Amino acid sequence: MIEIKNLVKRYGKHVAVDHLSCTIEDGQIYGFLGPNGAGKSTTMNIITGYLAASEGTVSVNGHDILEEPEEAKKSIGYLPEIPPLYMDMRVGEYLEFAARLKKIPKDKIEKEIKRVTKETSIEDVYRSLIKTLSKGFRQRVGLACALLGDPGILILDEPTVGLDPKQIIEIRELIRHLGKKHTVILSSHILSEVSAVCDHVLILSHGKLVASETTEELGRRSDASGEIEMTVRAAKRHLAMILDCMDSVKDYRIEPSEEADCSDVIIDPVNKEDIRERLFYRMAEEKCPILAMSLKKSSLEDIFLELTENDKEEQKA
Repeated sequence: MIEIKNLVKRYGKHVAVDHLSCTIEDGQIYGFLGPNGAGKSTTMNIITGYLAASEGTVSVNGHDILEEPEEAKKSIGYLPEIPPLYMDMRVGEYLEFAARLKKIPKDKIEKEIKRVTKETSIEDVYRSLIKTLSKGFRQRVGLACALLGDPGILILDEPTVGLDPKQIIEIRELIRHLGKKHTVILSSHILSEVSAVCDHVLILSHGKLVASETTEELGRRSDASGEIEMTVRAAKRHLAMILDCMDSVKDYRIEPSEEADCSDVIIDPVNKEDIRERLFYRMAEEKCPILAMSLKKSSLEDIFLELTENDKEEQKA
């Protein structure tokens, strides 16, 4: 488990991480989500001990990352955005070198390397020079290095940046597989990636935590926009007159429809109430046939923009 309390990181007058507090529970895949410059990489670097915080504390399985760095780091495997690979080394040589740096006992190094190469599916490139590998395989080598020593926590900074679609799918599948045995924290600014892989999402904006939710809760958020979309065979003026008389309609906008003699309307009900049945009967009374009606869902992009825009407005205030 990782406990982050009141974490602050300043670079001069710029605040990269602004009083961040959260708890990372064991056995889940967490996504740090936010636009570029939100503080994701800085937070990860502090958790792993690569950077010192200006204020606040980070403890890993009860060990403070500053006061007991060696004990804390034993539980962490870290893959930076750009894996620190030695291009002129062969994959096997590099992993052996990394295993020695991690102080894995000599008699266990060979077995440990076999385990991580199998887990990341890089057996076929074991004797290859790293500089000859595709970016996808280099990511796998970096991930194999992070897995050496079997740490309970894996921290992956933008693990799919620069990969082609096939490589992205492969790395996502690998992360999901690793999440069965490890606590995984990955950062991304790609919403689809986080929703496809993670169990829990932490959304950062300007160094602040603006949301901490499970992917299921985010999904329910997208279901709860409350707006209703309709295509109605009615003139714009007639439709506006009907909706103006309905107390349950907070707001609406009417647009021309591709359907002949129809109007498209988006309705915002009072208190986000589901008023589809009332709309149906009212339109029937007015002899305005409804050709289509559905609840409008917010996309993850809409939710993300709403949360980060709210934070910007608070900062300006």
